[in-house]
Amino acid sequence: METPGLVVHGESAPFSTALRSLVNNPLYSDVRFVVGQERQEVFAHRCLLACRCNFFQRLLGPEPGPAVPSPVVLSTVPADAFLAVLEFLYTNRVKLCRHSVLEVLTAAVEYGLEELRQLCLEFVVKVLDVELVCEALQVAVTFGLGPLQERCIAFIEAHSQEAFRTRGFLELSAPALLPLLRSDKLCVDEAELVLAARSWARVGAAVLERPVAEVAAPVVRELRLALLAPAELSALEEQNRREPLIPMEQIVEAWKCHALRRGDAARGAPCRRRRGTLPREHHRFLDLPFK
Repeated sequence: METPGLVVHGESAPFSTALRSLVNNPLYSDVRFVVGQERQEVFAHRCLLACRCNFFQRLLGPEPGPAVPSPVVLSTVPADAFLAVLEFLYTNRVKLCRHSVLEVLTAAVEYGLEELRQLCLEFVVKVLDVELVCEALQVAVTFGLGPLQERCIAFIEAHSQEAFRTRGFLELSAPALLPLLRSDKLCVDEAELVLAARSWARVGAAVLERPVAEVAAPVVRELRLALLAPAELSALEEQNRREPLIPMEQIVEAWKCHALRRGDAARGAPCRRRRGTLPREHHRFLDLPFK
């Protein structure tokens, strides 16, 4: 009777090291990429890419030929991120860095690399800080990464003032900013939040070459103006005349709460205090509904 065969394993480290030596190595390379805005040349091996990733299998085709451009231009992925993807494809390991992990995550999502995507998500959560969190939130919203979005929002809720002063905050899209402005747990006063929203809208207006009020329109309704004191609301109204940001009817609604000394129970949110709302004398009336 024939003895069954036995699968034996050699050392994995030398194998991984040998494959890593082929990353961006022109030796035996049969495909060349030009990647990133810097147009860096990167060498790779068609069979490895195709067997590890369906994206590259479709991109490169079954064999070299005129249908496959040479070099293959991938201008949207930075060179460092692309090399990290190659390292993972060749060795099933990758060195992630805080400054580039979101770009690697983006590439992993776009190339359909589920395992790499999960590794990047776990790393982002570990290194999440004030400077990174808004950029991570934008990536999460863009690609529908729900758990990461929830972690980012929770982090910003706890570190609101610091996060709202970062460049990443100013570069958020309106869909990424909306869930923040809807949160009751932000540790920031409404007056500061109005200033942050104005700064965000100014940056967007400059980039998109559109009026500030037009850029702000999708999110500005989430500002809770009734929480401001009368003097603050008057100052905001005056500034709004010089630089429109908030619809006048929204300011009128806030004045209505002050005039009638009642909150608007039907709408709820415009009068609801956040975790970081500073106390003001009129707040004791906001919990009372209109009659």
